Amino acid sequence: MAENAKYFAGLDIGGTTVKTVLIDESGDLAGEMVEVRSHVKDGYVATFGQLELALDQLTSTIGISRDQVRGIGMDVPAPSSDGVIWAQANLAADWVGTNIRDLFSRRLEGVPVYMTNDGNAAALGEYAVRKKHHGGLLLVAPGTGLGGGLVLPGGRAYEGQNGLALEVGHVSVPHREETGELPRCSCGLTGCLEAWVSLVALRRRVGVELAKPENAGHLLNDASTLEEKAFRLRDFAKAGDSLAVSIFRQQARILGYGLADLVRVFDPGLVVIGGGLAETTGFRDQYLEWVMEGFKERAWPVYLRSPIEPEKETTQFEWATGGDSSAALGVAFSAREMFG
Repeated sequence: MAENAKYFAGLDIGGTTVKTVLIDESGDLAGEMVEVRSHVKDGYVATFGQLELALDQLTSTIGISRDQVRGIGMDVPAPSSDGVIWAQANLAADWVGTNIRDLFSRRLEGVPVYMTNDGNAAALGEYAVRKKHHGGLLLVAPGTGLGGGLVLPGGRAYEGQNGLALEVGHVSVPHREETGELPRCSCGLTGCLEAWVSLVALRRRVGVELAKPENAGHLLNDASTLEEKAFRLRDFAKAGDSLAVSIFRQQARILGYGLADLVRVFDPGLVVIGGGLAETTGFRDQYLEWVMEGFKERAWPVYLRSPIEPEKETTQFEWATGGDSSAALGVAFSAREMFG
């Protein structure tokens, strides 16, 4: 490795692990992803030690010195603005109100640091792996909650004035429970998209459906906990089980319905669906068809096909392809663009 070569690191700080990658000046991956424990519950100083550990492992593996890392991108699993954490989320209390970006930069003797949230980072990663795509990109990622991010044409994440933009899980949708009530979201409000499209929502729906007398003999009732029932639901859906299929179809259609409004606002041209379903084979094609059902129910025709060129799709849908390293790659590429 040339001694004057420059590298850029991406640090994806999760609740359990930190995933770390290096890229060179050309944007090529240097070595393999390194993963270490995050220690976020032990405070930001303890986590800084893990970030440095990951950087040392990365640089030593490819035979470069740490001072050849000329810029760092990091993402945090919490709202932040201009480097300052705004809410605790799954972090220790000492993160809140702290300028994590500047403190870590000083700890590394002035190496510049770019920081964003995990949803933006994942969207940036999906943009980075699509080297031939230069338009916008909207990411939605159903997981425990429903995260998301928007990348503008050219590769810059849209974060909003205060870094709080693209809380896609908390847009309102008009769908109600069978009782007529709007479901309560983890944020404390009712009627949020996340209250229908998330692992938490899936558990709720499984509980509601299995409590019905007609489903008393369903095999999912053999599972000991609600969490286990929800975990097994996807396998049942892949096998064509009518109850599991109906639950996933409802979720996917509501996701598509909500996406129609997001597309109407942002017109990204490309919508990428991430989360655990993106890693599934044999089921996600059907899921995407259901998403499109909901999208078509709500979207204006111009967001499906161009009225000038009818064969041209105005909004494309794809599954996420970046895998576990997506968010780390996203912030690494942002660091390269900003500090290269």
